[in-house]
Amino acid sequence: MAINIFRREFRASLRSVATWSVSVAALLLIFGALFPAFSQQAAQINQAMANFPPALRDAFGLNGDLSSVLGFFGFVFLFVQLCIAIQASGYGFGLVSVEEREWTADFLLSKPVRRNSVLTAKLLAALAGMAITDLVTMAAGFGFISAFSDGKPYDGGTLGLMLMSVIPFQLFFFLVGLAVSLMVKRIRSVMPYSLGLAFGMYVLSVFSDVLGTSALEKITPFKHFAPTYLVQNGGFDPALVLISVVVIVVALTVSYLLYNRRDIPSVS
Repeated sequence: MAINIFRREFRASLRSVATWSVSVAALLLIFGALFPAFSQQAAQINQAMANFPPALRDAFGLNGDLSSVLGFFGFVFLFVQLCIAIQASGYGFGLVSVEEREWTADFLLSKPVRRNSVLTAKLLAALAGMAITDLVTMAAGFGFISAFSDGKPYDGGTLGLMLMSVIPFQLFFFLVGLAVSLMVKRIRSVMPYSLGLAFGMYVLSVFSDVLGTSALEKITPFKHFAPTYLVQNGGFDPALVLISVVVIVVALTVSYLLYNRRDIPSVS
């Protein structure tokens, strides 16, 4: 029974996965095509960036060297993260709420299958779909570098770490979205919640730069996995990454506890 749930959920998400994957790849391709122009005008660009307030450069990922291929890729990767955050949040908020909204949850749970098995099958299906987006993002990222670096040197380890960071970054939004969806009585539309979580976390990262406070950066994964910080320092801040890991584990645990205790609405 659980494998049937997995197959159904995975097939149902394929169109969405394909849309997000193509969108991320297109985003990298479009921005990548602009890099040769940036690299040819390196001095003017860096001088122009120096005139911006430091807080503003930090907030929008402009504090790196945009004339270097990794510096420019780090700037572009911030937009990739925003897309992935919206996708993962949407999958998290919709994982359970979609059936409650369509009044089919009671029918599913009337089958001879435990709630833990149902939630696990749904989780694995969503993770499989997001893994496809991750692989496309990684392939497009390496393609970006290969096609537009023009032979300029770059640190392959830094690039690999940046691309691999999409996995915990994605899990944060997915599992937080799932946990929140199980805390509210009913979600009528997933989109406002997913946009609110994704852009809310991004805005917090912007405010942490503008206000110069370190308290806000402890909340948002946009600071935990900041690509410009990675390019400049050769790695992420371990303490901030640990915060994301703790949130992921707690959100997953809470989700199982809440789902097992949740009152499922029925048609009658």
